[in-house]
Amino acid sequence: MIALPPLDPRATWSVRILDADTGEVLSEHEPHTQCETASIGKIFLLLEVARRLKSGALAADDRIDIPDEHRVEDSGLLYRMRDQRVTVHDAALLVGAVSDNLATNALIHLCGLDAVRAVAPALGYRDTALHDYIRNERTPDLPWTPSYGTAAELSDVMRRLGAGEAFSPAISARVLDWLAADTDTSMTADSFLLDPLAHVEAEYQGMVLRHKTGSVGFARVDVGLLRGPAAAVAYAVAANWKGSPVDLRAPVLDDMRAVGESIRAHVTGRPRDAEDA
Repeated sequence: MIALPPLDPRATWSVRILDADTGEVLSEHEPHTQCETASIGKIFLLLEVARRLKSGALAADDRIDIPDEHRVEDSGLLYRMRDQRVTVHDAALLVGAVSDNLATNALIHLCGLDAVRAVAPALGYRDTALHDYIRNERTPDLPWTPSYGTAAELSDVMRRLGAGEAFSPAISARVLDWLAADTDTSMTADSFLLDPLAHVEAEYQGMVLRHKTGSVGFARVDVGLLRGPAAAVAYAVAANWKGSPVDLRAPVLDDMRAVGESIRAHVTGRPRDAEDA
């Protein structure tokens, strides 16, 4: 089992940590509480893209089209690139690596929003999904959030990706390959002490990480699959503080890193400062 640290009660939390090999619950806190999850739902977009690549409905070298109505900025690199005619594979890689909003919208447009929305229910999830395009402004006439979910379901999807059970081993492996490039280790993963820009292979203390993060002004979410020499876990750690009179990002990030340290100790079986074997 993994002991959770105290979590700031001013935030709404949803946390679950699973043994990635057996599915046993190692720790949890309100795992069925639904949170707004910012960019986490992009995992389901990547699953749909991977399904279409496998079926031949899409080709990895096809060039994406970016409709003007879905042009956004903020997270990512594509909106800053001079040549935005990237391939389907590279657009998915940008989503995995830097949670690229413009690449996300282009891929949703390519697959169809209804098809992407249907991915999570097809996997048996009722309270988790990618729900909408990324928007520059979310007005009342638009869907309430781009992404929502529970730790129970998000930890399970990471476990299933690791087990090759998210539709098929090939689809799961392709999505994990895109997620391997994620550069955001600022949350739970900060305690794993990995090189943020180079952890595709085993890194500090023999850990291998595949994860996705989500961040907006009132939320921090980190879901992942972490393997080490002693164990492997699938985790989901979500915190929301929408409507709070104060910005809780500092205490929330401190708590997420404390959760991450408990996970690191479990999968490595080693002190934090122990040198690599």
